[in-house]
Amino acid sequence: MFIDFRELYQYRDLFRFLVWRSIKTRYAQSVIGIGWAVIQPVFSMIVFTIIFGNLAKISSDGVPYAVFTLTALVPWTYFSNSLSESAGSLVNNTSMISKVYFPRLVLPLSAVIAKLLDFFIAMLLVFGLMAYFRIAPTWNVVFLPLLVVLMMSAAAGLGAWLTALAIQYRDVKHAMGFVVQLLMYAAPVVYPASLIPDRYRLVYALNPMVGVIEGFRAALLGSRAMPWDLIGVGAASAVVLLLSGLMYFRSRERLFADVA
Repeated sequence: MFIDFRELYQYRDLFRFLVWRSIKTRYAQSVIGIGWAVIQPVFSMIVFTIIFGNLAKISSDGVPYAVFTLTALVPWTYFSNSLSESAGSLVNNTSMISKVYFPRLVLPLSAVIAKLLDFFIAMLLVFGLMAYFRIAPTWNVVFLPLLVVLMMSAAAGLGAWLTALAIQYRDVKHAMGFVVQLLMYAAPVVYPASLIPDRYRLVYALNPMVGVIEGFRAALLGSRAMPWDLIGVGAASAVVLLLSGLMYFRSRERLFADVA
């Protein structure tokens, strides 16, 4: 069976517990607490603004570079942290998967859901910075839930691939930092997608986060029209990633306890 949704529903209490454990572990005995949800995007924004905005003079589509890059960093930080967390979810819980049965898919999915708390906290910072620069969101803000779903689908799909690979090939876990850094520069985090030549535009949009990030900027900053071409290609790519990732995960699931 592709995905046993009935079985996943039966283990909903375990899923909720894993989500809560992931959140609690991140903030337990932490002096700053939920402040860690904003520290990563804020410090990245400061560094990028100094280097790429002030020194390199990279275009920001007519809006202040700080809010331009922070609007991209918030969804990108969610995506990258979800990948890192889900990639190690099976390896970090080998004692569970080798001793008791439960649908293994709840581990990477719980990591993807748990990171939403950080995302929503960081979004408050985006709205605060927009208020500081007196930037009002456009009516396209109604499409933000669609972009969030696309962002989660891309994270869940690629996370499923990496999770299934990481438990058998431990090199995946060690390479995550390098891979995530490369992927960031393959997305319009520090530069606008308008710099990409038109002939490469749709190929570039195969990265689902391209449409997500440019969609966030269009909806919140109004720096450009809603990039439905990028979002459409990215959505198709995210669906392929999600379905293929879940299929590969299910095909390897029976071997997880043996190689853990």
